[in-house]
Amino acid sequence: MLKRFAASLLLLVLVGLTIAPAAAQDDIAITWRTRPDSQLERQIYAALSDSIDARLNGISLTYEAGSDQTLSYRETLLNQLDEGTAPDIFWIRGIDLAAFVRAGVIANLSELAADDVDFDVDVFYPQLIDQLAYDPETDTSDPSATLWGLPRDVSSLALYLNLELFEQAGLDNPTELLERGAWNWDAFAEAASAITDLADDVYGFGMSTGWANWGLWFSEAGGGYFNADRTQCALDSDAVNTALKFLDDLYESETAAPLSTDSEQLFLMGKLGMFLNDRDGTPNTLAQALFRWDYAEVPAGPEGQSNWIFWGAYVVNADSLKDPDRAEAIWRVLKELTNVESQSLSAALGATIPSRTGDDAVSAFLAAIPDKNSAAFTNALANYAVAEAPLWNSSFEAYDAIANQGVMRVINGDLTPDAFTESICADLNPLLGGD
Repeated sequence: MLKRFAASLLLLVLVGLTIAPAAAQDDIAITWRTRPDSQLERQIYAALSDSIDARLNGISLTYEAGSDQTLSYRETLLNQLDEGTAPDIFWIRGIDLAAFVRAGVIANLSELAADDVDFDVDVFYPQLIDQLAYDPETDTSDPSATLWGLPRDVSSLALYLNLELFEQAGLDNPTELLERGAWNWDAFAEAASAITDLADDVYGFGMSTGWANWGLWFSEAGGGYFNADRTQCALDSDAVNTALKFLDDLYESETAAPLSTDSEQLFLMGKLGMFLNDRDGTPNTLAQALFRWDYAEVPAGPEGQSNWIFWGAYVVNADSLKDPDRAEAIWRVLKELTNVESQSLSAALGATIPSRTGDDAVSAFLAAIPDKNSAAFTNALANYAVAEAPLWNSSFEAYDAIANQGVMRVINGDLTPDAFTESICADLNPLLGGD
């Protein structure tokens, strides 16, 4: 199904986009890079690049596909920026923003934005602009003074549902329960248990390891990884303890698939009732799931629903803005890369969501896969999701390595939730400069 869908989409893109003419000698040459997740995505971005090249007079635009491996992509960029060989424009994860700003290798675009009467920063999710406008020197966020890039894409977490398992267990659809105000942790646990009881090789719920998945449950209980200004560990709270006990019960009862298994593969095999994932899981599900499935919003915890805005942005090589004409050309390209039409092309592949909040962008996303409840993602983004934020005063990877190991020990039965919350912050606070 996905192969036919992808082939049709690519054909429409290649037919609808004008192939760029040969560059004139006096054109300003601009290069840009993304981290594509598939060959089709590479082709979409290449075709998009040719289309923008054809529309913008005086510019010769070249697309480069970077590594699809997160760390390799990031480290290659940082090395090339240090060597002076990096592209002019490149996509980065929102969580990596602090590393690039600290290295002094990306440009502050606030003056270019202020000089453009046709540009409105408010078309993007405000949570993202708040991050991109953060100045670590003043600890303030003001897009008129600081703007590190423009958002390209967002996602949130949702539950991928095996509707056939729900029907076999005689369960209501979680979306229907949500409409009645009855989709909460208790209902979720009951549904997961009922699905698990269907067969020995079936589980009610599964998720991969990682901070965002743990953090969802912590947040819904009223806790989190950090305090409000992210200067202290907050994993020692009663709320985190409550969430860990809830998760521990799910895994100890074998209602949730063991962490040692690949929950995505279990779901695609029809052996998992609910799979927690972001929009990245959609292409594989479209291609491989042979059962009826849909999306649902996450259940409400003791403190209500919570979620994350996973996001990425196009940023600009600081060395590329030294010439005013070149800076103006790069800004024109950047706006084209983040307009509704460009973002809709990527969203049509199923893996991303436009970073714009307007009805045109949201409608284009919802129409990409019209028979699914894709509003499970956009409802979270609009109403209760918090932007994934870079850690400005430390290494997020170093912090998460310790936290993640501790949470996994709890879920694997090697550490009690009480022991975790009593000891974890002693290991983590030194990384944040705390006691």
